[in-house]
Amino acid sequence: MELRHLRYFRAVAEELHFGRAARRLHIAQPPLSQQIRQLEQELDVELLTRSTRKVELTEAGVAYLKRVIAILDSVDDASRQAYRVASGIEGQLAIGCVGSATYSLLPQLVRALREELPGIEVSIRGEMLAPAQITALLSGDIDIALLRPPIDHPGIAYESVRRDRLLVAVPAGHRLASADSVAFDELRDDEFIVHAGQGRSVMSGLLLSAAVGAGFRPRIRHEVEETSTLVTLVAAGVGVAIVPAPTAELGISGVTYRPLRPASLGVDLVAAWLQDAPTPAIGHALAVLRRVTRKDNSGQTG
Repeated sequence: MELRHLRYFRAVAEELHFGRAARRLHIAQPPLSQQIRQLEQELDVELLTRSTRKVELTEAGVAYLKRVIAILDSVDDASRQAYRVASGIEGQLAIGCVGSATYSLLPQLVRALREELPGIEVSIRGEMLAPAQITALLSGDIDIALLRPPIDHPGIAYESVRRDRLLVAVPAGHRLASADSVAFDELRDDEFIVHAGQGRSVMSGLLLSAAVGAGFRPRIRHEVEETSTLVTLVAAGVGVAIVPAPTAELGISGVTYRPLRPASLGVDLVAAWLQDAPTPAIGHALAVLRRVTRKDNSGQTG
């Protein structure tokens, strides 16, 4: 038995006329009659009664038709779903994201993905440091990473999404809280809250490089995994922190953000994926990401 036998039977059972069924199937009537006979012989069941005037379903034929319709509909649904998945408009997608982008870019991106790719089930892993995202990409735990460069692995492709200015987060009442801007050498007497990462955190590396360039080595008070924890400790007066500008959108009270000098101080945000596995779903998601960030960047001033 093949699927075509079921399709032939369904057409005849629904039309109750071999001629109309043959036209519907775009085949000649004699081969259709022969195929139905072969199906009945294989089942050892009479499915249809035939006369010169009409064709009728037997009781067994009525029961068989219900199951045949369910089977064929399921096969057609499976075919359509396979096409949608292969086309990248249905399936699953996991996105990793650094802390600052978790609070700024991610809500817009997820909303746009739901609107433009409703068949894609998106899962988010926010507050991931760059080293953890690289590991997750390579293991297949995430499909797209939103992280800070550099990215040194040859198997990972990436593109710049935007550039974020650097700010210093200080407790309310800090001596620099009312300053128009802050130079790095003005922070030499402060203690810092930094992201952890066994020395591989991008933001921690930026802090160290900028501080050394300003003539001092930063004193690290605490290392934390999450940006929200970092800002909370600043609010508690434990220390200060260097953060990308979108971190200010967290809105934690007790923290003041001041721009760092020079204004060119900043850090890129990039989207990364496995170079050898750019599935259609990843391609569609990246296209949505580009539109979201292009709109977001066009709306920024200064």
